[in-house]
Amino acid sequence: MELGDALAWLDGHMNLERILNMARTGPPNPRRMQGLVDVLGHPEQAYPVIHVTGTNGKTSTSRAICQLLMAKGLSVGVYSSPHLETINERISVDNEPIPDDDFAAVLSDIALLEELALKDPAVGEGERLSWFEIMTGAALRYFADRPVDIAVVEVGIGGRWDATNVVTAAVAVITMIGLDHAELLGPTRAHVAGEKAGIITPGAPLVLAERDPELLGIFEAEHPEPLLLAGRDWEVEGNELAVGGRLLDLRTPRARYPQLFLDLHGRHQAHNFATALVAVEAFFDAPVEADLVAEAAATVASPGRLEVVGRQPLIVLDGAKNVEGARAAAAAVAEEFGDAASRILVVGLLAGKDPTEMLEALGVRGARLLVLCAPDTPRAQDAGDLAAVATRFGVRTEVADSVAEALDIAKEAAAPDDVILVSGTLYVVGAARAALER
Repeated sequence: MELGDALAWLDGHMNLERILNMARTGPPNPRRMQGLVDVLGHPEQAYPVIHVTGTNGKTSTSRAICQLLMAKGLSVGVYSSPHLETINERISVDNEPIPDDDFAAVLSDIALLEELALKDPAVGEGERLSWFEIMTGAALRYFADRPVDIAVVEVGIGGRWDATNVVTAAVAVITMIGLDHAELLGPTRAHVAGEKAGIITPGAPLVLAERDPELLGIFEAEHPEPLLLAGRDWEVEGNELAVGGRLLDLRTPRARYPQLFLDLHGRHQAHNFATALVAVEAFFDAPVEADLVAEAAATVASPGRLEVVGRQPLIVLDGAKNVEGARAAAAAVAEEFGDAASRILVVGLLAGKDPTEMLEALGVRGARLLVLCAPDTPRAQDAGDLAAVATRFGVRTEVADSVAEALDIAKEAAAPDDVILVSGTLYVVGAARAALER
């Protein structure tokens, strides 16, 4: 198949939008994904895997792990989600997205094998692979075909029942725990933690950034060895604002790394980088050379996460998919760009997000203008409905028919020394990036 035909075939399968619009009937059937890797010849066994989950910070942490491993001279596959502009971004090797021809070829192979992958009697009659299972199989197969030295695999949702959990983690990484996707993962943080703990390989290292002592036992019950806990075994001891990023002092179980320049905005990105560094140390069971850590910190990128894409006015993109992420984005803008004359927000939200909480967390009360839009996805909240909620904040509000129009309204209203924050979901951020590039 050509890529267009392959993507049309892929889109004919159940995806997250449809799953989240259905009542939960139970966890996914893991035999489907197991059947797929069986017929693909178990590509997930061809290389070691660092497996990453968590409510916030997964992608930035995965990108930092990749940069550190590349600094060590390894070829690194990264599987992440969602994408910003093109689906190819989800599958990359050494920071290069999968080429169209390779993507079409691997999807074509899976299409030919789909029926065989579902022969297991434990798979119900009429079941098909899900969209995410196909993408996961494509990533695992592509990494084996290249081949890569190591893969960094980011969980889609949760962990225990996620399609990516066919891998055996050489190192498991769990970032922060929140209540995102509670409709699938459970009503409490303990339920969410239990799902995410499912990626842990007993006897293998776990790097845990979540510090809540009430959740620690959930992770200990999976018997990682060792369990490397933030605040106990490793810490960000210095985290200062610097021109273009942060200046860090890090303590890890194996070394200290003083005066590192991190080329990312946001105080929270220091903790993501530290998590990544501890994971790489755990993989090698040794400290990482200081010059290589400095090289990785100074070159890591995380598009769509406090990304500066324009100046005069300053335009900052941040996905901020939940309340915790929104608070972090607002705090970073206040700390790093607080000398701006005024702030304009461009916001779109997905279904399931409380608009009052999200707008409050993004600092709408201190904004001069709020421009609301709906991202191009079936899960988008209506911009007009958001505007009705926004009236209680007393901020000037406009509604746009698209993300591109919202960005135009914001730029037209902005003075050269204003800051425009585009946020609410990566779907909005991706559309804004594309509009700015055009």
